[in-house]
Amino acid sequence: MPVHPEAQALLDALVEQGMPPIECMTVPQARQATAAFVDLQPPAEDVADVKDRAIPGPAGDIPVRIYTPSGDLPHGVLVYFHGGGWVIGDIETVDRPCRQIANAAGVTVVSVDYRLAPEHVQPAAFDDCYAATAWVAEHAEELGVDASRLAVGGDSAGGHLAAAVSLAARDRGGPAIACQLLLYPVVDFDWTSPSITENGEGYLLGRATMQWFWAHYLGATDPADDPYAFPLRAPDLSGLPPAFVGTAEFDPLRDEGEAYARRLREAGNEVTSTRYDGMIHGFLWTLGATPSGAVLVDDAVAVLRSALGSTVNA
Repeated sequence: MPVHPEAQALLDALVEQGMPPIECMTVPQARQATAAFVDLQPPAEDVADVKDRAIPGPAGDIPVRIYTPSGDLPHGVLVYFHGGGWVIGDIETVDRPCRQIANAAGVTVVSVDYRLAPEHVQPAAFDDCYAATAWVAEHAEELGVDASRLAVGGDSAGGHLAAAVSLAARDRGGPAIACQLLLYPVVDFDWTSPSITENGEGYLLGRATMQWFWAHYLGATDPADDPYAFPLRAPDLSGLPPAFVGTAEFDPLRDEGEAYARRLREAGNEVTSTRYDGMIHGFLWTLGATPSGAVLVDDAVAVLRSALGSTVNA
């Protein structure tokens, strides 16, 4: 199908406003521009309890925001990693989606403000996200959550980090992860897929933008075939948590996300994979302007409720 009219109207508005491509900005400019996406989201929902705190990480404290919905404790828990190409975005960018997920799924959401590139190249973001996930599991009683009902998730680069944390948790013997939510994830360093060619320009995230993100994230490092840097290249994808993989039709990352879903399924894992026709990359951040894309949240919540149980009525 063609680009959804809501997504096209958003793209047209960004052009009219004169927003340059991210790869033409400095890092501070890109971060400032990203903050404006909050205004493209639906109003923030009230959550029973929201707390900001700092937890210990491998290179100092990691800021997190904890959303606790109403309902009987202990809740299941989702450790969430924001998108933004490992360079932009923060817990404020995904505050409203995290509130929505917490309420709809009846789970506590712990949103992680991991270190960003280029100040901190890989594997800094991954190290923070794995450490935060382990911390949540270890402090489940304090948080009022059930460590046996722990999920990880994220959008775009956050989906990459959730996939990597799931792999590492398997390889390192924990923490146990019951579900992974991968929303239009980055999972490879590949410029040859049809979706990169078809959607490489004109759809908010472009080929050049992804190259800009990868350059900042990798810096001078060469992780080669490190599965935590490139999950799609992992030689063994067996024994991983059930996965929800959502992709967008007009997204340069579409094919790698769908390839990852296929490989997870072929390796014997439970996978729910959905392509959102007409949508562009990043639409979780723009649901006020692209409300038809809210089905992504509904689908992710359904998977969470199935995997973790819920304290809210169906």
